[in-house]
Amino acid sequence: MTSSSATVAVASDGTRRSRAKVYKPPKEFPEIEGVSVFLAGSIEQNKAEQWQDALTKHLEDLDITILNPRRDHWDPKWEQRKRNPEFAFQVEWELKGQRRADIIAMYFDPNTQSPITLLELGLFASTRKVIVCCPDPFWRKGNVEIVCDDYGITLIETRDEFFKHIYEKLKELEASKGVDGLSPG
Repeated sequence: MTSSSATVAVASDGTRRSRAKVYKPPKEFPEIEGVSVFLAGSIEQNKAEQWQDALTKHLEDLDITILNPRRDHWDPKWEQRKRNPEFAFQVEWELKGQRRADIIAMYFDPNTQSPITLLELGLFASTRKVIVCCPDPFWRKGNVEIVCDDYGITLIETRDEFFKHIYEKLKELEASKGVDGLSPG
């Protein structure tokens, strides 16, 4: 973890346990209490690295909710149309999660085209809760740079710096919301 003062839950047998609550589709997430982050970004099967798992591990000592849209069992044969209930559920889960999250951590894997991530950047740019990582040589980096500039979105060049920045922002939010998830005062 990036913080030496971080607290990690320890089980009675001495093993480390994550404090973060993680939800992935098809599991519904409850009303979110406290601080939350949605892991938006490249998911393309067999192209995108599984950055969501790495970021989840990086954030595990925070008392937060992580919404990770990467299904453990995705069927690429699913018809990607609204009339397909599995596909529709996935898209609705992601939209709902991004609307509810305090932070949208958006990663553009340079080995992908990520058209849905580009769409989501456009949808949520005005919310002021998006933090973007877009390393070279992402094929539409210029578009991402211009949108981020236009909306005042933090744009980070490397995955390591992105992970550190997300961690620090979540810690700040955690402190400002207090233990029960409500703003102090």
